[in-house]
Amino acid sequence: MRSRRVPYSLGSLYLSLLFVFLLMDVYARPANNSALKEKPADSKDENEILPPDHLNGVKMEMDGHLNKEFHQEVFLGKEMEEFEEDSEPRKNRKKLMVIFSKVDIDNDKKVSAKEMQRWIMEKTDEHFQEAVEENKMHFRAVDPDGDGHVSWDEYKIKFLASKGHNEKEIAEKIKNNEELKIDEETQEVLDNLKDRWYQADNPPPDMLLNEEEFLSFLHPEHSRGMLKFMVKEIIRDLDQDGDKKLTLSEFISLPVGTVENQQAQDIDDDWVKDRRKEFEDVIDANHDGIVTMEELEEYMDPMNEYNALNEAKQMIAVADENQNHHLELEEILKYSEYFTGSKLMDYARNVHEEF
Repeated sequence: MRSRRVPYSLGSLYLSLLFVFLLMDVYARPANNSALKEKPADSKDENEILPPDHLNGVKMEMDGHLNKEFHQEVFLGKEMEEFEEDSEPRKNRKKLMVIFSKVDIDNDKKVSAKEMQRWIMEKTDEHFQEAVEENKMHFRAVDPDGDGHVSWDEYKIKFLASKGHNEKEIAEKIKNNEELKIDEETQEVLDNLKDRWYQADNPPPDMLLNEEEFLSFLHPEHSRGMLKFMVKEIIRDLDQDGDKKLTLSEFISLPVGTVENQQAQDIDDDWVKDRRKEFEDVIDANHDGIVTMEELEEYMDPMNEYNALNEAKQMIAVADENQNHHLELEEILKYSEYFTGSKLMDYARNVHEEF
């Protein structure tokens, strides 16, 4: 029996259209390097010693983009990975019900803003403790002699080795003060890292970082001094007139890397809408149309209890269908995608019999 074949011209047309749509999907996204979370396997060493673009439990990425997973991170904490790995709705529904019972500390079958605030602070601390544990491993990777300190040159050697340079050759050249042949992009990254290294080096500066200082280097969100440095870096990248403040127009300026088509326009519109709302409703605390370094620092601080309370109220408002200023189990299950990133189908069917 002969199989039916698609005529050559029709098949070619199909493949051409598929290729065009794939290209549109790839190039029509606003540039956001922090969103590219999957890294190739050979970048493992680099990931161990480079400060991450994405910081769990922090509202803004290092590149100035909004953290799209912030709500899930401060609601789920370390359990976020379980929801990502296991997408089976029934299991996730049970996990969410267990979380609800933990947040509802007075067992009145509803979650108040204060209860949610306490939970957010607890989950944020979880992320910090996770960073502390990871830092121990990363510090060992750059402190092979185990003396408890890492010099800038030691770090520089490890960083360049992670970029494909021969570690022994680089070490020898640095020791002999010989010129290093480094491409312009890598040199720019090194310069930025050196500035960050200086900031993490507690006085009196000696260009040696201990384990605690190295944690500040990798995770500036949990050090007041480094948090200020991180805010300065973000404002420097977004500030167009050099006044060290941000206007709404500066904050919502579209990133480079979009294309001129309708799909890109739709994405850009959503991007601008989200940033406008965050600027006007949250970051600009005194609503004067200007975001100062102090305002952005308060916004970025993951351990700010006032921010945690505001976040709790916002999370409740999203799902509070009966307008009682509390969250009930049915409401959290119905708006599971907001809280967990995964949508639970037929949430209401089994909620009472399972709880």
